Amino acid sequence: MVEEEEKAPRIKPIIEAADSLSLGISMVVAVLMGVGIGYLLRKWTDIGWLFWVGVAIGITAAILNVYKAYSKQYKVFEELAKQPRYAVKKQLDEDDEDYGEKNY
Repeated sequence: MVEEEEKAPRIKPIIEAADSLSLGISMVVAVLMGVGIGYLLRKWTDIGWLFWVGVAIGITAAILNVYKAYSKQYKVFEELAKQPRYAVKKQLDEDDEDYGEKNY
């Protein structure tokens, strides 16, 4: 029993947590990079609205990061759903058909 616990990978939960944390960090970095791009465009061209173009680019990149992470997790979910261990088995008992008043 002790040997089985020692063989279990202890670093896997840390890696999964870091992957989730990296999504938050990547969102912040994407927005900050967009703000930086917008600031540089505004400074080089003296056109004020180009700053907001950079902000929009950053927000779009952040949304794209979230979408990619969602797609990755959805694929993992689909693989888990295919396993028989997690299959939903619907069994109807005779008691399940009673829709009357419940006496608990």
